[in-house]
Amino acid sequence: MGRLLIFGLGYTAQALARALRGEGWHVVGTTRDGRDGTLRFDDRHAVTAELAAATHVLSSVPPTKAGDPALDAYGERLAASDAWLGYLSSTGVYGDAGGAWVDESAPTGTGRRSARAEADAAWLAAGARVFRLPGIYGPGRSPLDRVRSGSAHRVDSAGQVFSRIHVDDIVSGVFAGFAGSAGAYNLADDHPASQNAVIEFAAGLLGLQPPPFVPIEALSPMARGFYAENRRVANGKAKRVLGWAPTYPDYRAGLRALSAMINPTATSAAPPAASHDQT
Repeated sequence: MGRLLIFGLGYTAQALARALRGEGWHVVGTTRDGRDGTLRFDDRHAVTAELAAATHVLSSVPPTKAGDPALDAYGERLAASDAWLGYLSSTGVYGDAGGAWVDESAPTGTGRRSARAEADAAWLAAGARVFRLPGIYGPGRSPLDRVRSGSAHRVDSAGQVFSRIHVDDIVSGVFAGFAGSAGAYNLADDHPASQNAVIEFAAGLLGLQPPPFVPIEALSPMARGFYAENRRVANGKAKRVLGWAPTYPDYRAGLRALSAMINPTATSAAPPAASHDQT
């Protein structure tokens, strides 16, 4: 079995690590503080030793204004390695598309995430498989959790659509990428939709009323930046080249599965969502 070193053991990377360990892989991850048996990112001796032994290396460390931390700290070692390289990027590199579809041929670097676009390009130049991800949801981190906690809201923003992906589909996409060629791959579900439609459907699954609308002006600057970009993310390349397909092709399938985990006796049907869905 393989040996995987993960830079940045966050939510998605932890799901990948669990799945690979279940397949007999040796997986080591880094964190800033070395918590829970991980390596400290800045422990150069220990990290370099793992790099030397790794068959696969994946980074999920977000960039800073100064650059990509993993490439800045270990780029020379990575360049000298024969290991498979992967990077978890963001579809935010595409910027605003006015609601149009974007694929991997679309220009990058025009949006609000210039540092992410630069890191994305740097990993591509290093020969990595770069997985561009939209909004991520999964167990413990989904619209169901936000609706139940009272932190969810709907935003009065007509015509806004987003793409998203279940964390399990990211895991399967990275698995597929182990056999794929270097390059960029969008991993997203098949049906972009408005955030309002997703929240309404989650509330219906929980038997709750949808949360109220809030004006976009009431959002934080970060949230307003999120709503300033409008695009649909195409996943055809990952399907064609990697042979990948999402287990949860839309938010309804994904949220139903998460709802069943929370309450296995609940019905799999939800009340019809309000007409904010835009696919």
